[in-house]
Amino acid sequence: MASHIVGYPRMGPKRELKFALESFWDKKSSAEDLQKVAAGLRSSIWKQMADAGIKYIPSNTFSYYDQVLDTTAMLGAVPPRYGWNGGEIGFDTYFSMARGNASVPAMEMTKCHFIVPELGPDVRFSYASHKAVDEYKEAKALGVNTVPVLVGPVSYLLLSKPEKGVEKTFSLLSLLRKILPIYKEVISELKAAGASWIQFDEPTLVLDLDAHQLQAFAAAYADLESTLSGLNVLIETYFADLTSGAYKTLIELKGVTAYGLDLVRGTKTIDLIKTNFPKGKFLFAGVVDGRNIWANDLASSLGTLQALEAIVGKDNLVVSTSCSLLHTAVDLVNETKLDDEIKSWLAFAAQKVVEVNALAKALAGRKDEAFFASNATAQASRKSSPKVTNEAVQKAAAALKGSDHRRATNVSARLDAQQKKLNLPILPTTTIGSFPQTLELRRVRREFKANKISEDDYVKAIKEEIKKVVDLQEELDIDVLVHGEPERNDMVEYFGEQLSGFAFTVNGWVQSYGSRCVKPPIIYGDVSRPKPMTVFWSSTAQSMTSRPMKGMLTGPVTILNWSFVRNDQPRFETCYQIALAIKDEVEDLEKAGINVIQIDEAALREGCLLGSPSILSTSNGQSTPSGSLTVIHTHMCYSNFNDIIHSIIDMDADVITIENSRSDEKLLSVFREGVKYGAGIGPGVYDIHSPRIPSTEEIADRINKMLAVLETNILWVNPDCGLKTRKYAEVKPALNNMVAAAKLLRTQLASAK
Repeated sequence: MASHIVGYPRMGPKRELKFALESFWDKKSSAEDLQKVAAGLRSSIWKQMADAGIKYIPSNTFSYYDQVLDTTAMLGAVPPRYGWNGGEIGFDTYFSMARGNASVPAMEMTKCHFIVPELGPDVRFSYASHKAVDEYKEAKALGVNTVPVLVGPVSYLLLSKPEKGVEKTFSLLSLLRKILPIYKEVISELKAAGASWIQFDEPTLVLDLDAHQLQAFAAAYADLESTLSGLNVLIETYFADLTSGAYKTLIELKGVTAYGLDLVRGTKTIDLIKTNFPKGKFLFAGVVDGRNIWANDLASSLGTLQALEAIVGKDNLVVSTSCSLLHTAVDLVNETKLDDEIKSWLAFAAQKVVEVNALAKALAGRKDEAFFASNATAQASRKSSPKVTNEAVQKAAAALKGSDHRRATNVSARLDAQQKKLNLPILPTTTIGSFPQTLELRRVRREFKANKISEDDYVKAIKEEIKKVVDLQEELDIDVLVHGEPERNDMVEYFGEQLSGFAFTVNGWVQSYGSRCVKPPIIYGDVSRPKPMTVFWSSTAQSMTSRPMKGMLTGPVTILNWSFVRNDQPRFETCYQIALAIKDEVEDLEKAGINVIQIDEAALREGCLLGSPSILSTSNGQSTPSGSLTVIHTHMCYSNFNDIIHSIIDMDADVITIENSRSDEKLLSVFREGVKYGAGIGPGVYDIHSPRIPSTEEIADRINKMLAVLETNILWVNPDCGLKTRKYAEVKPALNNMVAAAKLLRTQLASAK
């Protein structure tokens, strides 16, 4: 009986790591306090898996921020601006790379939620973090012999970018020979400590790689082969199918014992296994979904495993998760308010560990009949439940035509009409939506939800907060205002709570990045909008000012990608249903006199993870059928948009605001290379995820770089993202400098005429 878990959530069932991190960052607790919380979480995770009967338990999947950043620390690949002088990397350097500090900006973060390594030909790598070895020893001292996990050397380089000043054409894979000696040191220390298995995560194998990139995998593991001698080596991939070329490369790697494959989203990979699987090798079969919270169909998975067993051999098949359970909530036991029937359809990380072991036992001839029978009952309940189906919604989605995905007027005509109506200055200023969520504001929402204050008191408090935000923006002389979203807990949960077909957890937290956690809604059925969701608050805010007030909506793709989505119908069908609900809200906002509406698509690329953005077409236009006088903004953040810029243009928004500053203005390179963009665009002028306050001169310089490649009449000035996580002491001076920079450049442009 063999079972394996790729990785496990690290925040803790009650977000213990989040609170410990934020306390440490706020200087309210010590490094030792943070390390104590972390050690307690690691210990409980290892013990939980051991008690459940898991044979191959991972270590070094815990992280204070993310595993790619941990690998950067292990390799000593610290950009010079952080002033690191060698030795073991401590929290100061580590968190400065992740978050920036008062004087130095953070490294880029992608929407896959890792800090992007910055590499070049002159980087001096050194073994600077012994975390992998330390955590293996820590588990061993507790009586748990784990499988230490490392981000594979080739994936690490393929997920990196050339550092500033290095040509884009620089081959990051040329650094392979420089980083492999450090991997060898780590491997040697793990062997000396008693490790018998080691896991290399190589998720980039699922990308469409060229021959040179595939050859890098072969070269890397051939070089490591002698060092790995005596160890069982598992190469783990996930998130998609392997191409036939990547599969051939994988099974021919030198010194490798086992292959971990995602058989949930990589269903075509099963055909490759059937065609050719190396004799004597192990298959770690990822049949339990690590990216969703639906209970596994145990009977179906067991059938898949039995078919694979006939190919790879009884003793060479290991039951596993499709990827790390990091992407799921922690434990269903903590959910006391979910509908009992819906709850029976679910499995969080703790329950998935049990599912993996139950499948392994069944495969070994020790099937728990009662557990399988209960699972079958839940599967049948979900298929037949009236909670799932809404015939009217299905008909509306099915009736969509091609013209429903496009706006009726062209963008240049719309922009002219909108400018005549709003009369905005050149380089108009705005923010992305949210303003700081203070402790007092959170208390008000919490007490209202717990029925400790009346609805009248709640509405009064929220109106006062909106008035404060509106007054501040007018004082700063911002051109297009927002209401600050004080009534919203989360940009997806807020809408999900008002849409049918959604369920909500109490403790279903999932790490987004760093200490930020989200509580994704569960889309269990057909989606519709029973009544308006934002009109009251947007109308209230607009009544407080004569300046344009943005109506703020979350877009259908982001709601989809930041929810746990039903897996009993294609994702695009669910996305269309959400889009139709948002379309209804857009129309009601227009009727209420809101002339600017922002539809956030912050997670546009996220459902794609490492692969291609196949969901993009479902965002194009169908939630925004507005008239030509309504200005439709959309916002996107923290991702590589260069390769999908034409799909973004096809979305046909009037203005896109998009992350730009933290990624070192990478977005602007698209326009330098000749892409023509005729609508409004607001590349972010400063990074809101860092406490650092940019100067007026710095922001003006950034705007000037934008003006070198974009027309003056289409450029907007705004931060990278919403201000929810910042403090007012940071927000006020940063926005003041932003507005001052815009005014300075307006004056210069007017003088130049």
